[in-house]
Amino acid sequence: MATERMVHGPEGPEAPAEPGQEELRTCGKPGAGAPAPTAPPPYVPPRPLDGIDRDILQILQADGRASIRSVAEQVHVSRANAYARINRLLDDGVIRGFGARIDHERAGQGASAYITLKIVQNSWRTVREQLRALPGAAHIALVSGDFDVLLLVHSADNRALRELVLTRLQAIPEVLSTRTLLVFEEDHLDPEP
Repeated sequence: MATERMVHGPEGPEAPAEPGQEELRTCGKPGAGAPAPTAPPPYVPPRPLDGIDRDILQILQADGRASIRSVAEQVHVSRANAYARINRLLDDGVIRGFGARIDHERAGQGASAYITLKIVQNSWRTVREQLRALPGAAHIALVSGDFDVLLLVHSADNRALRELVLTRLQAIPEVLSTRTLLVFEEDHLDPEP
């Protein structure tokens, strides 16, 4: 059985292997010589955020395209410090990504609704995966109270919304009931500067 040495690290898979860093990979049949499945990594509590971290988050929430230089100047740290802090916030999962705020009506999604769902007990993970696959699903939350799940959807019009609710949602076996709350107007709150 042929093997190749691979290193996975900041330099990428083509980096030269150093002792103790190589990983054996098999060539040939799938699964041959594959490592045994490992347990998920233990939970690591998040590092505490200081005032500068919180200021950086606020700046990036208001303008995800802000340059490192601009962020550094606004929080009064060096560019290297700002860069390192933003990378740490990304690595720690505090910042999950960057995106654009969309005007859904101007983007051709003129109908929006919050949909509440009652689901079969202990079916959250299964239902969540099916809700993620719905066209126009924007936000999914497991909540407490009179219903179990809150879903925000955007669709082209009321006909598409009706199709989504009556055909797609109610076809999920674990969904016991739904209630649709039409959104007449919405306003996204920007973080204070």
